[in-house]
Amino acid sequence: MIDPFIVLLFATVGLAALFPASGRVADGVDDATVGIIGLLFFLYGTRLSTREAMDGLRHWRLHLTIIACTFVVFPLLGLAARGLVPWLVSDPLYPGLLFLCLVPSTVQSSIAFTSIARGNVAGAIAAGSFSSLLGVIVTPLLAAGLIGASGGFSPDTLLAIGGQLLLPFVLGQLLRRWIGGFVKRHRRVLSLVDRGSVLVVVYAAFSEGMTQGVWGEVSWRRLVALFGVLVVLLAVMLLLTTWGSRRLGFERDDRVAIVFAGSKKSLAAGLPMAGVIFQGQAAMAVLPLMIFHQLQLIVCAFIARRWARLPAPGSKEPRPTTTVVAQEPAHR
Repeated sequence: MIDPFIVLLFATVGLAALFPASGRVADGVDDATVGIIGLLFFLYGTRLSTREAMDGLRHWRLHLTIIACTFVVFPLLGLAARGLVPWLVSDPLYPGLLFLCLVPSTVQSSIAFTSIARGNVAGAIAAGSFSSLLGVIVTPLLAAGLIGASGGFSPDTLLAIGGQLLLPFVLGQLLRRWIGGFVKRHRRVLSLVDRGSVLVVVYAAFSEGMTQGVWGEVSWRRLVALFGVLVVLLAVMLLLTTWGSRRLGFERDDRVAIVFAGSKKSLAAGLPMAGVIFQGQAAMAVLPLMIFHQLQLIVCAFIARRWARLPAPGSKEPRPTTTVVAQEPAHR
């Protein structure tokens, strides 16, 4: 029920709290972070097959519904949460809460949960891949328009997004024809690069937050309140995707894919983006996403296993249980 990578993430936060990088060390960490983020998005580009994602769009109603949940419904809920400031969500935490609502959906965990619940796995694969492709461009643009000055946006920030995120991703897509096979064969080894990259980004962000004293602005009561808001956000999205997919007339296996792909957000894609977009305020920005990530894994694992035990449509026999472990690798 607990993602081991989340344990590593919070251990990294503790390391940054006890031994924050400062001075020349901080400069070195920042330079390393820039290079690592570029490498991370280059690997994303080599992994994601644009052709497969486009072929999957033949089931356009399914994918359009999931994309609408990810990049329309979630952002609208994030904007509505502005009414919770400052009495429930503090001003420093709200940009991170809104940013959480803008990042793309997960890939691997959405596929795993859809498979456990006997849903449309092919649809979940295509939807997750297409969401990742869109997120490289759509998430920074939404953040620029909706977060604006509170996120520290400037022309330099947009150039940094293009140079650190979009350019390596496009380069990976262009070179995928020649190195895609190598990346697939060494996926397990390269996943360590993904995990290490995200941990370095988290350490850099929280070190800068410690040296600037941003944590003095957040009390434990505010963190508890944030946790409650994230629980409600996840519950609302699960209910909306369940109800909405029924109202739109989707079959059961498509409804399963919509619920799991449309209600989740990608930690691995969001953390590097936050490091580029928020820069010195990245520690506050990534905290809601880190908490939401673990919540979605625990809750969706419970739902998927429960749905797996329900009778198949038109049958009174229970579905067989599965031993698939639904945890999201860092690279998705």
